[in-house]
Amino acid sequence: MMPGGSNKVRLKITVTGTVQGVGFRPFVFNLARVYGLSGSVCNSGGVVEIEVEGDCDTVERFLKDLRDQAPPLSVIDRLETRPMKVLGATSFEILASRHRDSQWQSVPPDTATCADCLREIFDPGDRRFRYPFTNCTNCGPRFTIIKSLPYDRQKTTMASFEMCSACRSEYEDPANRRFHAQPNACFDCGPKLTFVEGALCGSKLPSSSTEALSRAVEYLKQGAILGVKGLGGFHLVCDATADSVVKELRKRKRRWAKPLAVMFADLGQLKKYCAVSKSAEIILEGPRRPIVLVPRLSGAHALVAPSVAPDLPQLGAMLPYTPLHHLLLADCGMPLVVTSGNLAEEPIAIDNAEAGERLAGIADAFLFHDRGIEVRYDDSLVNMVFDANIMLRRARGFAPEPLSLFFLASRQALSFGAQLKSTFCLVKSNRAFLSQHIGDLENLETMQHFEEALSIYRRLFRLEPEILAADSHPDYLSTRLAVSFAEEYKLPLYSVQHHHAHIVACMSEHGVDGPVIGVAFDGLGWGEDGTFWGGEFLLARLESFERLGSFKPVPMPGGQQAIKQPWRMAMSWLSEHPESGQCSFEEYMAQVRSDVGDRTARLVRKQMESKLNAPLTTSAGRLFDAMSALLGICCEAAYEGQAAICLQAAAEQYLPCVSSKRVDRVLRLLSPPAVSGRGDGCVLIDAAQMLNQAFCLKQKGTAIEEIAFDFHLWLALVVLEMCCRIRGQKGVNEVCLSGGVFQNRLLLSMVLDSLTESGFAVSVPRLLPPNDGGLSLGQAVVALARSGNISF
Repeated sequence: MMPGGSNKVRLKITVTGTVQGVGFRPFVFNLARVYGLSGSVCNSGGVVEIEVEGDCDTVERFLKDLRDQAPPLSVIDRLETRPMKVLGATSFEILASRHRDSQWQSVPPDTATCADCLREIFDPGDRRFRYPFTNCTNCGPRFTIIKSLPYDRQKTTMASFEMCSACRSEYEDPANRRFHAQPNACFDCGPKLTFVEGALCGSKLPSSSTEALSRAVEYLKQGAILGVKGLGGFHLVCDATADSVVKELRKRKRRWAKPLAVMFADLGQLKKYCAVSKSAEIILEGPRRPIVLVPRLSGAHALVAPSVAPDLPQLGAMLPYTPLHHLLLADCGMPLVVTSGNLAEEPIAIDNAEAGERLAGIADAFLFHDRGIEVRYDDSLVNMVFDANIMLRRARGFAPEPLSLFFLASRQALSFGAQLKSTFCLVKSNRAFLSQHIGDLENLETMQHFEEALSIYRRLFRLEPEILAADSHPDYLSTRLAVSFAEEYKLPLYSVQHHHAHIVACMSEHGVDGPVIGVAFDGLGWGEDGTFWGGEFLLARLESFERLGSFKPVPMPGGQQAIKQPWRMAMSWLSEHPESGQCSFEEYMAQVRSDVGDRTARLVRKQMESKLNAPLTTSAGRLFDAMSALLGICCEAAYEGQAAICLQAAAEQYLPCVSSKRVDRVLRLLSPPAVSGRGDGCVLIDAAQMLNQAFCLKQKGTAIEEIAFDFHLWLALVVLEMCCRIRGQKGVNEVCLSGGVFQNRLLLSMVLDSLTESGFAVSVPRLLPPNDGGLSLGQAVVALARSGNISF
């Protein structure tokens, strides 16, 4: 029962979370009217404050529905109540917002077109029939249009569009789902499409939005490549079923092999091409609408252009998430390649003039609109493992939604992430504001994107960092940026080891303070001994770690060149086991000489022997490269991770042949790992004999798909053996898996299976990418823990 001496009560309710700009006030207003309650609701700083008065039972039901029936875009983190004096009020009002400079306000991510708006777009009798910018409080742009807070139209890129009387009436009606929908618009008063042939300096055709859309559809059907302005930037769009067109897009974009995303009109169309699980359906049709990796149907490869995802069994599929997408896909009648509007490795273009200049050599024509984009925003990407999603790229639909932490930070921390798949993270109190995916920090444009995004987050969420964190690699551009920031603002900077940050990011997501067994498998990360780590077994706490095991360090002949040419890592590993593998090594050397020439082969061999430009690495990612090259699957990588991705694809082709006794078969086919101790207590795992055996099997005619599958199982058994060994020594039963190698769903499923069957409690990143895109959270938390600024 509610407090008070009579049946009438009045409560003050404070709601914290994502509750502004999502239709929360009109929801409260209408809910109060349904229950006949009096009082008020208003936005106050970063929270919603409600005063409600009525009989005790009715107020209790109101409170229950407040949580259970909240608007779809809202997220209630906390709901606090306290009794007030009953006033005898008779009406319920929506009060003017109260702005408080000291409080941050949660900004919802952009979300997909809701069912109500979709009905209007395709209803010939509706005034928004085929309007490409239809939205309401339940859907549409948010983060990408906000210039400053509070979230009012005049502080967004919609400020220049004055609402017509019909839209104004909707905007001011608390009973309307467009009440205070800041991007609300229609044909008469809102943004418009423009079709432009060629670059921005080309022929701009005066037309209506409807005519512009028709021209775009006509061009696409004729095999053109279009630059289409979307929510968070431009996409390059073309017919996904025309191989010659997709190849031309790759040539112009300089994206030679990396898979391209495909947008389908609806789930029905997608299911003609791919096998879609129920879990994948929920994500594909949900409000966030990421790209989801789904397996192609047998025989469906010919239906989508082979060059969309060369030699891979999965497609990156997504469904329309804006009215413009829905109209394009419906009118075209075919799936479309929808990929980021940029040259390879550059940031996505967001401005019409910028796109006209940067994409002029790629797009045949442009479909522009005149609503500004304030924030660059790539599409998010997820994979499915055991019917749960694994985030691979966190951006549209997810950022800038903060992550709730299991501790309180007494000071604000800013971390600068890694060199690849860059993000930054700002931690304030019990919230972590992880940026959207920014990209690889390899050019000036991406660095500028990083700095722009950081400035936006600091401004929107009133964040003023007091502690800084960066990767321990001294030459990362993110580290150099952190050093400059620390010098400019006179702030302490904590150097955080790469793999410790990976594990702590996973711990932070799952509310684990340690100690845990941390298994960090990735491409490369600077180690404390000056070598490149990447196949690590750690005993990790938030503030510290102990290195208990790793793969044996081997040379990376040519340094970074070994990543682009995986055959170099195959040479390196094979040369590590002369007593039983010299025959295999010489055989492989003969192949290398045939492929790359005798001079290059001798140079690489000399690099390994002299240790000149051949830094040592323990990387599991480079181990995948070596196996992929040994089996002849991928010897030259056109994009990061290609060798490992293609090796996984080969292994999955063997899945139908797997028997229930497969683990025993692996132990006979590929030798168990050779484990040896070191003086510092770090166990070394030698994979050389296994790789030699694998190469010999391949030479004797064993199917490469079978060997690739066995390699994955061998690696899963390595993880199990090491975790059991550490549990026996340290008494720790919790395991955290992280690092880019665990994007591999086959390996991850094998590792999860074996560890859970052996009684381990296992956590893997779900809300964050296991790759370097989630690393910045771990950096910030380590810095806070080491500086004594965390309380539980």
